[in-house]
Amino acid sequence: MKKITEFFRVLKDFATVAPLLASYKPPKDDDTVSMGLLFQTTAEKYADKSALVFEGRELNWGQFNRLVNQFAHLLKKQGVARGDVVAVLLENRIEMLASVLALAKIGATASLVNNSLRGKPLVHCISITDSRKCLVGEELVEAIMEVKEQLPLSDQDYLWVEDTGESTKPEKLFNFSEQVDAMPTTNLAETADIKAGEKALYIFTSGTTGLPKAAVIYHRRFLASAYPYCKAGLRAKQQDRIYMCLPLYHMTGLGPGFGTSLSSGASMFLRRRFSASQFWPEVQQYQTNLFVYVGELCRYLSIHPECPEEKNNPLETMMGNGLRPDVWDQFRSRFKVKRISEIYGSSEGNAAFINFLNKDRTIGTTSASLMLVKYDVDADEMIRDAAGKLIEAEPGEPGLLLSEIDDKYKFDGYQNKEATNSKILTDLKNPGDRWFNTGDLVRQIDVGFALGLPHFQFVDRVGDTFRWRAENVSTNEVGEIINAYDGIEMTNVYGVEVPGAEGKAGMAAITLKEGASLDMDAFSQFVDRELPAHARPVFIRLQQQVETTVTFKLVKGALRKEAYHLDQVKEPLFILKPKSQAYEPLDDASYQQVIAGQSGF
Repeated sequence: MKKITEFFRVLKDFATVAPLLASYKPPKDDDTVSMGLLFQTTAEKYADKSALVFEGRELNWGQFNRLVNQFAHLLKKQGVARGDVVAVLLENRIEMLASVLALAKIGATASLVNNSLRGKPLVHCISITDSRKCLVGEELVEAIMEVKEQLPLSDQDYLWVEDTGESTKPEKLFNFSEQVDAMPTTNLAETADIKAGEKALYIFTSGTTGLPKAAVIYHRRFLASAYPYCKAGLRAKQQDRIYMCLPLYHMTGLGPGFGTSLSSGASMFLRRRFSASQFWPEVQQYQTNLFVYVGELCRYLSIHPECPEEKNNPLETMMGNGLRPDVWDQFRSRFKVKRISEIYGSSEGNAAFINFLNKDRTIGTTSASLMLVKYDVDADEMIRDAAGKLIEAEPGEPGLLLSEIDDKYKFDGYQNKEATNSKILTDLKNPGDRWFNTGDLVRQIDVGFALGLPHFQFVDRVGDTFRWRAENVSTNEVGEIINAYDGIEMTNVYGVEVPGAEGKAGMAAITLKEGASLDMDAFSQFVDRELPAHARPVFIRLQQQVETTVTFKLVKGALRKEAYHLDQVKEPLFILKPKSQAYEPLDDASYQQVIAGQSGF
């Protein structure tokens, strides 16, 4: 009986979604469509309907459009023109979205800077995109003031956007908020002329750490992903409301939630940051029936004590990535969520997966041309046959995911051409073919009846990148930054599993120069200053001698297996505990907490 029920459910899902996806034609570069025009069209269609709720403030679509227009007119008055890049450094709030949309309306590019960055990484992000201005929120202005002298912008190029009003604007910065209310609320003529092939955004990949790479997001790319997110994933309608608490400077936060809202007119409930204790009370209070997640948030909710508000909650559909299979089952059974639409992709990648048939524990399917090739994790390399050809993985076997680059599935890459080229493999099946290397292990799985559509499951990051705290961490770049510390000969960075924690924690095996010693207090201050929180190694191992292959590649396999286990590692080990800024020796008591999943990670 269950099989028959599942048969008809899948058939119904397919019949609902397939025609919409089949009939949709992604925009071409020369089409006059854009993020700004989509927003404007939706705002006019649903002018009196709720668009956005944030910290007790609610705007309908008409009010939101008028505010965006005021932002756009003032940006133009300040000299921002079509094709310019403006850095946006604000927390999740109404003004952040207004900034992005205003820049889209005038044909400028919003460079969305991770608002947790400080120091050198912050300078890098603003500089690498040649940002002409920087929209900076009151809540983050201190970070700018610390590095302002290292940036090529003048005082008046920093456009200060008021937040709570609890702090005053630095004296010489331009007071954007003071003048925006006097601006016209009318639509701008140029919005209807922006082409799909123009740059809408720079999204900084978390796959790099100290020096992030700027992924180029064209208007066509944003629109082409927003439609399936809306129609196939969340299946949103105008009367729905989306719970949005992910950082909007990441594509997972901005794309599925914001893109769905612009495509459907669904209202957004926006939060600065996630709170496990407030989640279900707010879901009930604001009747949010759609939710955009990352797996880490779902894990927090699944281990959080029960609360009355989680019972009979209105949440029906959720979309996101990184939901572990064990958490998936807990979440569905405990919170009674009917539809979990896991997705897979990246800001810069050319293929996206979506679980539109609501199958358990899968990233779904894709229409892109793929290869899953066998991968030697310990050697950190693809496996080839005697003739040098890559060997494809069997169904059920993890393989490195490669996605073919063609006219439909373009790889737009990064602002840096060298970084772009490093992700492309050529001549794998046919002369001249090109493939995007995702750097991820994926396997094809059997999900039962699925109308012949192959389904896949994410397995792990490989090699030089791992995922921690819903962020990707580049081992090479963390290592390079730590190597700059005085007295360090070589740093080998890798990810290790921590019981009860999502992803892998960073660990660094450090070899000191002859005669050198490591002052842990000073080293801790260095790490805190030079690396964002998610990239700071959780564990440090002081290694007597660095191990390399015959080609001088750092050996990580044995280090990963030994990890931080006291019974396997005889060299000094240190731990950076949650909410701590200093490394301390890893003793037995701390170790027992870690392996019991009670250390707070």
